[in-house]
Amino acid sequence: MTTHTHDETNDERAFVHSRLIDAPCARVYQAFSDPAHLARWWGPNGFSNTFSEFDLRPGGRWRFVMHGPDGSDYPNESVFIEVVPQQRVVIEHLNGHHFLLTIRFTAQGSQTRVDWRQEFDSVAEHQRIAALVIPANEQNLDRLAAEVLKVV
Repeated sequence: MTTHTHDETNDERAFVHSRLIDAPCARVYQAFSDPAHLARWWGPNGFSNTFSEFDLRPGGRWRFVMHGPDGSDYPNESVFIEVVPQQRVVIEHLNGHHFLLTIRFTAQGSQTRVDWRQEFDSVAEHQRIAALVIPANEQNLDRLAAEVLKVV
């Protein structure tokens, strides 16, 4: 199940995606919380990552470089605002495009619903990058679902 919604009654600055992954919450969360797994799936198709810091706790930093398929490098720096294991992670992305990303993990029987809400500072910024962000977020969730299969 894949959905992208633009909920104008809620917030015109946010991209909202949802995915039902055929694995329990613990495995899906581990694919996020274990940097070895996370580095393999984070980002759109064709991207890879090199992490220099991943301190998964409120106030902890996450610094890494995304390597694009064209050889370009994209430095990223974020701070974890909230971390509730197997339930919710809130990340403030500090450089480049500034945004808050909230990832929710909700058990649905033996599956996990992952809700992904990426909120930008302005409607103008949201509209300017929508054509890039919408498919990139869906690809990110596709890659997460594939990586979960490798979590033991």
